[in-house]
Amino acid sequence: MPGPSAPLRTGIETHLLLPIEWLADGRVRFIDQTRLPQEEVWVETRDHLEIAEAIRRLQVRGAPLIGIAAAYGLALAALAISETDRATFLSRLHEAADLLRATRPTAVNLAWALRRALATAAGAADVEGIRQALMEEARRIHEEDIQANRRIGAHGAGLLPAGAAVLTHCNTGSLATGGYGTALGVIRSAWEHGKLRHVFATETRPALQGARLTAWELARDGIPFTLIVDSAAGSFLRRGLVDAVVVGADRIAANGDVANKIGTYSLAVLARENGVPFYVAAPTSTIDLALPSGEAIPIEERRPEEVTSVAGVVVAPNGVTAANPAFDVTPNQYVTAIITENSVTRAPYTESLAALMKEASHV
Repeated sequence: MPGPSAPLRTGIETHLLLPIEWLADGRVRFIDQTRLPQEEVWVETRDHLEIAEAIRRLQVRGAPLIGIAAAYGLALAALAISETDRATFLSRLHEAADLLRATRPTAVNLAWALRRALATAAGAADVEGIRQALMEEARRIHEEDIQANRRIGAHGAGLLPAGAAVLTHCNTGSLATGGYGTALGVIRSAWEHGKLRHVFATETRPALQGARLTAWELARDGIPFTLIVDSAAGSFLRRGLVDAVVVGADRIAANGDVANKIGTYSLAVLARENGVPFYVAAPTSTIDLALPSGEAIPIEERRPEEVTSVAGVVVAPNGVTAANPAFDVTPNQYVTAIITENSVTRAPYTESLAALMKEASHV
């Protein structure tokens, strides 16, 4: 079994993909994640409304990627707005931003990216300058996310023991970010440095992002893994088969409470019960100091049909009532550490996250 000083593995870079990109002719290209793993279908568009609908329908998903897509969508809107008066143009631009912001309420990266893009637009002198500034800012947000994910991966890999078996939930890889991954970035980095033995990936009901997307990414990278049903995680933890749980986040409150894919809270409680560290990997753009605790995080409720059907096949009796919250909140006492691009942060989170964000604002 390779130890911590094992040579760097090669080959993963050849499999990594950019799930979204700005094309030279002013179109945005993205992979339709609802078609994976059966088909690899790419969509090209000049319409910010199509970007908004792609976010809403989970064609584009994952907190960091949603933010990047929104920034690209706002740049597309700027190209389509015909007004030449700067004030009128900015008013229309804010309308487009409001539409994009309303697509999904839980992930803070979406609002963060739009706020950053609009601030850039406000500093431009004229309409053409606004368009150019928005295109450049969207690309910058994208590239910064990729670099941040790589640093997250390096910080997180350093926490894992040699020969680690890691359990992860939902999809937090290239398909959820600018192109490397948060929690899956930690796994990739650990694998590249010879520290990882195996991955357990939960299927992640009801949309099966683990079975469809994480499994697809791990297979492409040649990382050994086992797909398990969500309800099997406790059994694997109790049997001592898991050395660490690593998940992503859609929003982190000021006190370290974490909103992530539904089922994350259960994993955190099970990890604590079985003495397994529970790590959250996310960029600083996911931290929302304006919210004192997770109680204030809005939780998206999605269509009940996602629960009563699987891949379009109805599996529940007609008329069944189904609840479908997309996320849950894990209280900070269950979080061993929060891994960001800048550092590994530990409790007490109210102090450590405030210090982290203060430092990040000066970088």
